[in-house]
Amino acid sequence: MKRGANSGKRLNHEPPAVTAKLGWRYHHIGIPYTQPRAREHHVAGLGVHVSGFETSPYGIEWIRFEPHCHVPEIVRMVPHIAFAVDDLDEALKGREILIAPTEPSIGVRVAFILEDGAPVELLEFYTAKAVRPKTRHAAEQRAAPDDGAPAKKLRRRR
Repeated sequence: MKRGANSGKRLNHEPPAVTAKLGWRYHHIGIPYTQPRAREHHVAGLGVHVSGFETSPYGIEWIRFEPHCHVPEIVRMVPHIAFAVDDLDEALKGREILIAPTEPSIGVRVAFILEDGAPVELLEFYTAKAVRPKTRHAAEQRAAPDDGAPAKKLRRRR
């Protein structure tokens, strides 16, 4: 039986709309816990302890929140699913934002939304643009052509 054009219901064999239509990609599931776990590591800047993310073939991340960690209670209590998106700002349009976009580490922007009573994490990965250091000798800089072509190296003649 085909789905009706306006039914809006997903059939058993169909993927969720955010993956099928929006191109979001599964990244991990975050599961809150309260007791220390073996091999957890502390992320001091975020006020959390995490384990499993680097080693789980399924993307399971266990998260223990410190008392001073300021995240909404629902994020502390309810597991969340995380998706990588190409454009975080676009993905957030029209959605209820739980945690506004932040940059917890270089190369990633993260936000949480609330969808049907559950927290959902969205991640945008980007490559930081390298800043080119000024290494050219002053004489080479003065000799650089104005047309944008690379300057030839100056050699001293003796």
